[in-house]
Amino acid sequence: MALRELKVCLLGDTGVGKSSIVWRFVEDSFDPNINPTIGASFMTKTVQYQNELHKFLIWDTAGQERFRALAPMYYRGSAAAIIVYDITKEETFSTLKNWVKELRQHGPPNIVVAIAGNKCDLNDVREVMEKDAKDYADSIHAIFVETSAKNAININELFIEISRRIPSTDTTPPSSGKGFKLRRQPSVTKRSCC
Repeated sequence: MALRELKVCLLGDTGVGKSSIVWRFVEDSFDPNINPTIGASFMTKTVQYQNELHKFLIWDTAGQERFRALAPMYYRGSAAAIIVYDITKEETFSTLKNWVKELRQHGPPNIVVAIAGNKCDLNDVREVMEKDAKDYADSIHAIFVETSAKNAININELFIEISRRIPSTDTTPPSSGKGFKLRRQPSVTKRSCC
């Protein structure tokens, strides 16, 4: 079975739950007292998708403004970016749009973008309507899912959808039959005068 390594970075404001999403996906655990990420953290998880193994190389970036300049180092060369916002904080959704703009300008041209509205278990204090976020995601052709790292809602589904959207490695164009053959040129001996 073929193994593909897929670099994925998580972007978004501090406190939206990026690290919790990664921990839930990789370790299937939740820590309500998780410390804010400094710089970035790295984890991997390999899952089977159809007839391939997808090894996710996950870069969880810090959300604090002072680390923002480091983000391009992590999303450069990524197959996918997950931009996370907190459904209970409208300003985190506004910031998400800036991340999308930055990715479109400076990220890889074919990067798969996923938008994750985290903390959907806190629906009673919601500030970002699901329909508004989904409409925005649709307008930029991004994956959209609401997640809860705490209650393990839609975490695996998010990564499965990323696997589904990653272009297959079987995309070699069929041979048209046209082409040319390489031939060795006959060597010409040069004679020179003294």
